[in-house]
Amino acid sequence: MTSTHPSADLARFAASLQHADIPAPVLRRTEDLFLDWMASALAGKDARPVEALTQFWLSQGPAEGPCEVLHRRRGSSPMVAAAANAAASHFVEQDDVHNASVFHPAAVVFPVALAMAQQLGRSGRELLVATVAGYEVGIRVGEFLGRSHYKVFHTTGTAGSVAAAAAAGRLLGLDAATMLHAFGSAGTQAAGLWEFLRDAADSKQLHTAHAASTGLAAACLAAGRLTGARHILEGPQGMAAGMSSDADPARLTDGLGHRWATAETSFKYHASCRHTHPAADALLAVLQEHGLNAGDVASVVARVHQGAIDVLGPVTDPHTVHQSKFSMGTVLALAALHGHAGLGEFDAGYRSPEVLQFRDRVRMVLDAEVDAAYPARWIGKVEVTTHDGRHLAGRVDEPKGDPGNTLSRPELEAKALKLAAYRGGASGAEMQALIARIWALDTSAPVGQWFPA
Repeated sequence: MTSTHPSADLARFAASLQHADIPAPVLRRTEDLFLDWMASALAGKDARPVEALTQFWLSQGPAEGPCEVLHRRRGSSPMVAAAANAAASHFVEQDDVHNASVFHPAAVVFPVALAMAQQLGRSGRELLVATVAGYEVGIRVGEFLGRSHYKVFHTTGTAGSVAAAAAAGRLLGLDAATMLHAFGSAGTQAAGLWEFLRDAADSKQLHTAHAASTGLAAACLAAGRLTGARHILEGPQGMAAGMSSDADPARLTDGLGHRWATAETSFKYHASCRHTHPAADALLAVLQEHGLNAGDVASVVARVHQGAIDVLGPVTDPHTVHQSKFSMGTVLALAALHGHAGLGEFDAGYRSPEVLQFRDRVRMVLDAEVDAAYPARWIGKVEVTTHDGRHLAGRVDEPKGDPGNTLSRPELEAKALKLAAYRGGASGAEMQALIARIWALDTSAPVGQWFPA
């Protein structure tokens, strides 16, 4: 039966979630996601947009405090740490993504959960529960808002505000009614538009910083008895009314308590927008199967869903490393030339002559099958024409990193070590110690600090 008040049902779930309610495999997956997020946050160290946002937030907060700004190795308030870490973890395009909601939960949920756990002296077990609450809420809000929303709005910025409120609210121990007020205050501040991609602007990191800070503030304000709209998601003047034309309220309560969307979340293999990954993997499959290299390829047609065209289509001639991660041609060129579109490959060669030549031989076309499957499934299909006249097709049904083709713990550890080393965010020895702590996170010990100042 369809709920008459799905916002309230979702708030009740987030407020009442207990450790015993969460299956062990979901808890282990949450530990995996935490390692992946923390490594992404460390990799954002010294990036210009991250440093600009971090400097601003630090200027607004205390000079010290219990909450770590990971890439700066200093403490401050929960608000400052959450915003700065959210910005840092969304820069190198290696943070996780949930396919059906087209939402990056880690970048908005973990910064808030970690900061609040450190502020309140909460345990690793409590941090995990709060994180799952944030993931489950944010993913369902993203699914509810639908494809029309994502065409214009960056879902991580919008749904992310409510997800962050759920995580903070769970650590604060908000009851269901108060959690609903937190959702109302978070939702009324939700924001994030895709227009920044056309200009290679820095707004993507601002979106995650804003979502984390507004969600955290909304939960704390609700705890202090500030009220928020009780139907902020599905109401006649709520988020869906203003931001979507295909919202489905049933998605807000879909499988609450037995469908664990947290475990559906994918890891990123390539250091680029997730919309490029299916085609990149399909191209690599063609090259491997037929023994080809980049120089053998005359042209590539990437058959994609409409969401990929909406997000990637405006990026035709990227002029920054970050913008190039939203260029299908650039990503496919790097994958073809190096076997992987990784951080080093982007930094060293996103505008090299070889990449530019290959990039300009790639085009996207809408594919009915791929579009019909999206966003529940992200199918990769390419058509490759070689210089000797062959026409070859490639397909992947689950890109590397998807739940059915996931990264193992050894692969996640290797990825984390590489990310931490990227800008010197942490040494190998520090990361090995951090990894061991994360694999033992499900304990009653307070979370505490992760790195020495």
